[in-house]
Amino acid sequence: MKPTDNPKTYRVKSFGCQMNVYDGERMAELLATRGITPAPEGEDADLVVLNTCHIREKAAEKVYSDIGRLVKAGEARGRKPLIAVAGCVAQAEGEEIMARAPAVSMVVGPQAYHRLPDMLDRAVAGERGTDTDMPAIAKFASLPDRRKSPPATFLTIQEGCDKFCTYCVVPYTRGAEISRPFADLLTEARKLVEAGAREITLLGQNVSAWSGEDDKGHRQGLAGLVRALARIDGLARIRYTTSHPADMDEDIIAAHGEVDKLMPFLHLPVQAGSDRVLKAMNRSHTVESYLKLLDRFRAARPDLALSGDFIVGFPGETESEFEQTLALVDAVGYAQAFSFKYSPRPGTPAATMDGQVAPDIMDERLQRLQAAINRDQFAFNRNSVGRTCEVLIERRGKRPGQWLGKSPWLQSVWFEGDCAIGDLVEVELAEAGPNSMRGAPRAAIAA
Repeated sequence: MKPTDNPKTYRVKSFGCQMNVYDGERMAELLATRGITPAPEGEDADLVVLNTCHIREKAAEKVYSDIGRLVKAGEARGRKPLIAVAGCVAQAEGEEIMARAPAVSMVVGPQAYHRLPDMLDRAVAGERGTDTDMPAIAKFASLPDRRKSPPATFLTIQEGCDKFCTYCVVPYTRGAEISRPFADLLTEARKLVEAGAREITLLGQNVSAWSGEDDKGHRQGLAGLVRALARIDGLARIRYTTSHPADMDEDIIAAHGEVDKLMPFLHLPVQAGSDRVLKAMNRSHTVESYLKLLDRFRAARPDLALSGDFIVGFPGETESEFEQTLALVDAVGYAQAFSFKYSPRPGTPAATMDGQVAPDIMDERLQRLQAAINRDQFAFNRNSVGRTCEVLIERRGKRPGQWLGKSPWLQSVWFEGDCAIGDLVEVELAEAGPNSMRGAPRAAIAA
């Protein structure tokens, strides 16, 4: 591609968390305002945005591998794409990416991507640029309105984190905790519903830290926002992720028992089952305080499904301490959970701690942990057989007449029937698999 060529098609490739998915969707909308359209499936794009995640080890190296593949493919067809690197690797590696990868025209951090169209104008003229400023929430006011939404969509309400867990790079790539204004969130949520959303998942690096003033000037926390969103006609379901145990107050616990639209699902990372390891991680909870918190949530909503995050092989973790994590999993009975091997991130305190655990030991522990999590997920699904619930149809299945959606407990459910994407269908959960449920539809529920 010559420097003066204006891109006609784009592809945004997002990695990592749901917030990156949200950011990727918003960048796509920004590009659409310039008349650039998504590249058809199977075709190369004129502009590729690599929306990166910096949580895992070697994240930057994977970015360079992707850049290399794009360059090689462009050379083979005689037309190189414009390449933009966005997200947390862009924030952490900014100028180094520009120095190391001459094929990259733009590097833009997660708080500055609203300026992507202006950077694109300069890139078309042959000017390379980096923007890793971290303005306070300014990007949201610059983003276009949402004109089309899938039935289940995301809404970022909070960014950044002040907890400084010793293994985590987020405070350095996303910045300090900051909450979007209450009125802005209600406006965007209403527009999402008008655009087709029936379920909204509220997102934040620490979503439970959200706070703001409502239209009467009263201070509200996450529970107040949830209650306000629940009053929006046409919005059927509300979820939120990811939370920190330290910020889960009595109001959000009560909301789980009082707000019908708030789904009976809670993702609450614990990370480890050893108090010593939790302290080394700079997690402010203990195993006991975490379990007591879960008891309070279950008392408010007895059918609550629980999810969590775990890190195995944190520096200094002994076999006995890992077995305490297995004991915690046994005690909770998670409906699902995410587990990872510890990955040292440059600049974080844990990266230089003594007692780094050998990779083969981490691998073995992760396999044992995942076996326990998978066991409990399958058990939760089996115990759900016979339940009748609403399933929100999100997409078609592989076979004609087959539909896929989510139960209130975030289980993947498939069934056959005369339905449409976006329908809420009353379904009996008829058969359990390790990762999904087969449903028998009863009736569609009007929007």
